[in-house]
Amino acid sequence: MAQLILFNKPYRVMSQFSPSGDKATLAQFIDVPGVYPAGRLDYDSEGLLLLTDDGALQHRIAHPSEKLPKTYWVQVEGAPNAESVSRLSQGVILNDGATLPARAADSRAPVDPDALARNYHT
Repeated sequence: MAQLILFNKPYRVMSQFSPSGDKATLAQFIDVPGVYPAGRLDYDSEGLLLLTDDGALQHRIAHPSEKLPKTYWVQVEGAPNAESVSRLSQGVILNDGATLPARAADSRAPVDPDALARNYHT
């Protein structure tokens, strides 16, 4: 049976086990041999990350050829306008390449400022 770990990846942690300079990695939080992340979150992102020892499942979730939809809730500075939401629906260029077109929507809702408090990992 596949082993699955749901991990709330903190801000400023790499989504990998191997060392990356002086940056924190998953190895500092997860001491389970043989599991690997199914996907990734950027170093400066936080959120749910699935780790598994099932290579086929990891491939199904993470490999771009599988085109498995993923949902992200993001916090941005300022208010998104129609143009910025439209750009996401066409795909954007990131440091590591272009994203696929995304379904994007402005989902402004009242937010408790305390819910956004972040403990920075150093």
